[in-house]
Order: sequence, then structure tokens, then C-alpha cells
Amino acid sequence: MFSIAILGGVLLNIGAFLIYRGLAFQAIIIYLFADICWIIMAFENEDFFGVIFITSGMILGFLAYLKMRSGKMRKNLNVEE
Repeated sequence: MFSIAILGGVLLNIGAFLIYRGLAFQAIIIYLFADICWIIMAFENEDFFGVIFITSGMILGFLAYLKMRSGKMRKNLNVEE
């Protein structure tokens, strides 16, 4: 049976593959969709603290995505700098 947990896991694997390929921006979007799956899972299990923590992590991840997208991150992965 295909469940929301399996969908979240598949999205997590896709995001990890995108990171491996160097596509960080696309991976973050996939990770955010996986977070939505986990929020649904936590809500179905009546784990409201889990919903709060996952949502706050999701918001912080989205803010990091926006900061990276705008080029305002201070750190760079280039060794030369």
C-alpha cells in the first residue's frame, strides 16, 4: 500500500539525488514537499508538537532557500575563496 510516509521517503531520496547532482535549489523545493508529507503524517497521528517543529523547520528551510536564491549567503562552497 502506498502511504504518505512512502511518498515523503521517495521525495527525500529524490532530493538527496538532486543534491548529489549539484542542483541544490531544486533539492530544497523537493525537501519542502517531503516536509508537507511529514506534517500530514504528524497531524494524522495527533502529534501536534511534531507539526509545530516540522512547520518551523520548513519555514526556516524556505527562508534559507530564498536567501540562497537572492545570493545573500555569506558562505560559498568554492575552495579558492
